[in-house]
Amino acid sequence: MFDFEKLDVYHKAKQINKKVSLFLKSKKSDRTTNDQLRRASFSIMLNIAEGSGRYSKADKRNFYVIARGSVFECVAIFDYLKDIQAIEQDDFITFYNDLDELSRMLFSMIKNLTQK
Repeated sequence: MFDFEKLDVYHKAKQINKKVSLFLKSKKSDRTTNDQLRRASFSIMLNIAEGSGRYSKADKRNFYVIARGSVFECVAIFDYLKDIQAIEQDDFITFYNDLDELSRMLFSMIKNLTQK
């Protein structure tokens, strides 16, 4: 088993990525927005996995910071979709809350790797 497979944050990111994929299959928004959201949600999961395989705290932290940035990117895209009424309010709230929880988990990991 790889280290990242033991992380709750990885499983949460994977769950969100699957939800995003299902959401995108059911909605017909523009190609650019779909592609960006797909890549951002996938980036969260992949950066967590890659970061877990790094040896130094600084390297791990860098990948978790990038993953958290991708969380913010997803939130911004969902906010845009909400503004153009391309997502139902209930779906927006669900994604928002899931991404907020993921952001907090990553922040805690980043903070723990920053402390000496």
